[in-house]
Amino acid sequence: MEYFDVGCSRRIPWPERPEAAALLAAARNPCRPFDAVVLGEYERGFHGDQLTHIAAMLTSYGVQLWLPETNGPVDLDSPAHQALMMLLGHQSNREILRARFRTTMAMTAQARDQSRHLGGRPPYGYRLVDAGPHPNAVHARWGRRLHRLDPDPVTAPHVRWIFAQRLTGYSTAAIARALNERGVPCPSSHDPARNKHRHGDGWTLRTVAEILANPRYTGRQVWNRHRTDHHETIPGDTRTGRPQRHLPNPKDQWVISNRPAHPALVSEQDFVAVQAISATPRPDTDETHVYLLVGLLRCGLCGRLLESHWVYRSPGYRCRHGHTSARGPSPDRPKNIYVRQDTAITYAATQLGIPVNNPEQVAHQIRTTHWTIICTPTGMVMRQEGERLTKT
Repeated sequence: MEYFDVGCSRRIPWPERPEAAALLAAARNPCRPFDAVVLGEYERGFHGDQLTHIAAMLTSYGVQLWLPETNGPVDLDSPAHQALMMLLGHQSNREILRARFRTTMAMTAQARDQSRHLGGRPPYGYRLVDAGPHPNAVHARWGRRLHRLDPDPVTAPHVRWIFAQRLTGYSTAAIARALNERGVPCPSSHDPARNKHRHGDGWTLRTVAEILANPRYTGRQVWNRHRTDHHETIPGDTRTGRPQRHLPNPKDQWVISNRPAHPALVSEQDFVAVQAISATPRPDTDETHVYLLVGLLRCGLCGRLLESHWVYRSPGYRCRHGHTSARGPSPDRPKNIYVRQDTAITYAATQLGIPVNNPEQVAHQIRTTHWTIICTPTGMVMRQEGERLTKT
């Protein structure tokens, strides 16, 4: 019998690989038609310490595991075989790191020196068009083609308008609000087939800010704007890495093409001028604002967590019921809810029967006992996780 997984990374555990899982299920069957498993190449089958666990599992089923490196069956009690398994595991990790490094260096050179589009969704304002045959002769024989960005006649004017408005002094909120009022489809609404992970409800401040900060609108190809590493504790072992998140890289790590790769929607001079425009609020002093009740206050009208809000030189919390400055005010929207931190601390301490003179202790007690403060226009109530309203 033969089991061979196609398209599965060696880092995936055996029970999660279709063919490998089928092999383990067959080995578990006492009426199996085989009594040994022969692995042709270790690097294709195992990663890290997988071999130790799989070999022990097969041994418990009465099935031997044969490797070319051992010239026969694996003996888990042999010190030489144990050392060999550790060596093979490290060799597999080394191959992964080497392939990852070579791939990253090749993509860096292709983006910087060849101005090549390396895949992914085109940014808002562009569309993908054919750019000729693949430069690699083998890939060209397979029928693969290169692609490049070209201005989208529908959305490119909106990108130019966004940059022009920003240069005249309009804020990102004002630009987003104007786009929503004009009924301009946002990126996820314009192309919902390629943005299934977006809601497409309208323009937001973040959407406008991302467009204004994207240097690809200058005609340059840009790669590595976002993280592609795994931040692993053990290099090559993704199980020891942090969860993948779409986080930006520092600008000094961006790879920008040496020459223009596609038609520009904004000049480089205007793009640089836009980056110099900033509306980030700066505190008058170097004082750090501390919010003790973050995540502990919830709106009783819309169910949202109250956001931290520094007002009148003291910490507070507010809920705008989903309203942002990217949209105009709605006449049926309830009024914002504002709660001072000292007021919430005093109320919670009274309900829990603890001293109010130590706000940090009160906040710690609320958090460790899983209480939530429900805020309404008429007052506050406390609710414990998994229970109904218990204190008013």
